[in-house]
Amino acid sequence: MPESKNNTPFTSQASQAPPASNAALWLPYTQMATTPPVPVAIATQGVRIRLADGRELIDGISSWWTACHGYNHPHIRQAVAGQLNVMPHVMFGGLVHEPAAKLAQRLAALLPGDLAHVFFTDSGSVAVEVALKMARQYWMNKGEPSRQRIIHFRHSYHGDTFATMAVCDPEEGMHAQFSASMPQEIMAELPVDEKSQTAFEECLAQHAHEVAAVIIEPLVQGAGGMQMHDAATLAQVAAACQRHGVLLIADEIMTGFGRTGHLFACEEAGVVPDIICLSKALTGGTLALAATVARRHVFAAFLSDDPACALMHGPTFMANPLACAAANASLDLFAQEPRLQQVAMIAEQMEQELAPCRQLAGVQDVRVKGAIGVVEMQGAINLSAYRTQFASRGVWIRPFGQVIYLMPPFVISAADLSVLTTAVVAVVNTLGVNGQAG
Repeated sequence: MPESKNNTPFTSQASQAPPASNAALWLPYTQMATTPPVPVAIATQGVRIRLADGRELIDGISSWWTACHGYNHPHIRQAVAGQLNVMPHVMFGGLVHEPAAKLAQRLAALLPGDLAHVFFTDSGSVAVEVALKMARQYWMNKGEPSRQRIIHFRHSYHGDTFATMAVCDPEEGMHAQFSASMPQEIMAELPVDEKSQTAFEECLAQHAHEVAAVIIEPLVQGAGGMQMHDAATLAQVAAACQRHGVLLIADEIMTGFGRTGHLFACEEAGVVPDIICLSKALTGGTLALAATVARRHVFAAFLSDDPACALMHGPTFMANPLACAAANASLDLFAQEPRLQQVAMIAEQMEQELAPCRQLAGVQDVRVKGAIGVVEMQGAINLSAYRTQFASRGVWIRPFGQVIYLMPPFVISAADLSVLTTAVVAVVNTLGVNGQAG
């Protein structure tokens, strides 16, 4: 695996004092009444996280799938520092700036087909919110206001805001308790075989008159269970949407920027969605930024003398110049360094080194797609026990539900990746499903 300039150890300056107290913090996805103290991170470098207690952990999940180039890449750091000296932020309402214009042009050039109109936001959930709003208003502007519903798929996850919760699988996600407060969307099965293909076609035929769009996570469904489907399934969904005149939204928040082996997962199936959502690795994990990108025909539906036909959305920090500078620098690295080659080598190594898990008690499946490796257990696991065991082995791996997964930075060395895969095999062998060390 090619070595990266960012695969360097900590320097003596790479530290800072931990906060005096964490008592004021409200943590995500955490029951604050029962959670034991969590580790305090004080520095990052390359693929490592330094903790206040002196430990260093190899990051196996790229800080929620963002740090594709590793931490503190000098090229990104230099770009952000330069932008900070000039203009850290300016409102995007009535003003534009060069970092955003440059980034939009570059994304349009990299994305497949005529995905050429970029609306910036500051998180993945909001990018999906904008896509849903965009799809619904597209039909309003075209004189079909009744087309407001969204079809999504079992195991889907698209965010934690109310509109995005409504297009998540309530059984796989965290949002069932809010069902009474959310719009009722339509959940379908992914068309992975003849029976489900027929069911999906019937679903579209029945509901096309009221559906604005189908939304899908191409090739890999993330937080809904790291389920994977092939390019033929994605192509089937796209073709069905075309036949029934329904927009297709590709949520590439997680899969975009090389994670599945192509720069964008849709490319593997030759699919050009009507709208695509990007975030996570967009800035190389440096700053919050997201984008919703539409094809020309979608954008054209918003062009009118009527102000009501405009897209009425505008996050305060949209197109933040610092974040745009980081994203432009991240795109430089994809152009200058062998990221997709690194992803292919990570995939090959994980295929080999996670394979022994298939023989372990309690394991239901082992699967790899690009730089995503998954060990799925036969039931829900003791998350606290697993996380503690991983940290004790010097790795940062955060399983959920019944899934242990790896999504390392693309710049990880073969030796560090082996530390991660060895830890997964050892801890699964030790804890199994019930989480009790034998």
